[in-house]
Amino acid sequence: QVQLEESGGGLVQAGDSLRLSCVASGRTTFSDYAIGWFRQAPGKEREFIGGISRSGKDTYYGDSIKGRFTISRDNAKNAVYLQLDSLEPVDTAVYQCAARYAYDADSVPRLAYGYWGRGTQVTVSS
Repeated sequence: QVQLEESGGGLVQAGDSLRLSCVASGRTTFSDYAIGWFRQAPGKEREFIGGISRSGKDTYYGDSIKGRFTISRDNAKNAVYLQLDSLEPVDTAVYQCAARYAYDADSVPRLAYGYWGRGTQVTVSS
């Protein structure tokens, strides 16, 4: 199993950038897991932002992102990052990372993430 903890959220103004981190711990091999990023804004359902495969060779982004967000990982640091650029008030949400065991595949799953962090709040003012 794997435990995840997000950090890096905060209050920013429109047009600013943030880099969110998702750090894994526990008795696990981090490179066995694909990592997805999700967000949930007040009054809205949780949205799949995108994800990164276990090795980092493949990434996927949702249609609503429009090139403003970038996912990367550093398996040596047990970390996955979400770079948020050109933030807008509509990006205000709780951002979570999630892991899915992917030992036999190096692709980005969109479903069945089984391990979740608690989330970090991103608030963007106009």
